[in-house]
Amino acid sequence: FQPMPGDEIVVLSEHVTYWDHDGWKDPFSSDRFTARQQGYETILGLGEAYTPQVILNGTEVVNAGGPESAIRQSFEKAAQETTVPLQFSSVALEPDDSALTGKLAVDGSQAKHGGEVWVAVALNRIETDVLAGENGGKKLTNVAVVKDLAKVGKLEKGKRLNVPFTIQLWPGADPGNLRVVAFVQQGAAGHVLGAAMTEQIAGTKTRITPASGN
Repeated sequence: FQPMPGDEIVVLSEHVTYWDHDGWKDPFSSDRFTARQQGYETILGLGEAYTPQVILNGTEVVNAGGPESAIRQSFEKAAQETTVPLQFSSVALEPDDSALTGKLAVDGSQAKHGGEVWVAVALNRIETDVLAGENGGKKLTNVAVVKDLAKVGKLEKGKRLNVPFTIQLWPGADPGNLRVVAFVQQGAAGHVLGAAMTEQIAGTKTRITPASGN
């Protein structure tokens, strides 16, 4: 989904847990992501948390089920913001497929604020058979599903940062179905100052279409 030529939308899908009580547990849901959504609810003064909900640049809420014109307007406005440049200089798979290692360059020389530097590893695409609940019996296709999220550094206002990182992979991970996203954020649930994404992982031999999971 890249509706604006010349501007890249970097997407992460963080699955929350409050649907898990309906008789089927989302295999990608996490209490950690529920807490992040609740943090935005508090900081942005929202009356409630809901799905599908998009937190755009950490400062605006977009109803993903709303009118397309309103969604596009929000993204076009966000595209005008000045962002902190981030660039992956390398991302590589360990020989035993146990982890991803990489280096990230963050240019905060023109930034008016500092922030925390995070790296997320996400599934590019996954299909899931929903066994019960509101979507029971359906096969859902999800993209950019976050599996791991790690804080790798701290950017100081007006500074540059080069930071190495290592993210352990889970058993059975398919390196050919991963994207790595880095972003700078003010606090645990604050303004996102800049982001970057790569699917170029050195040492990955094949791209395999993921099978459905329960």
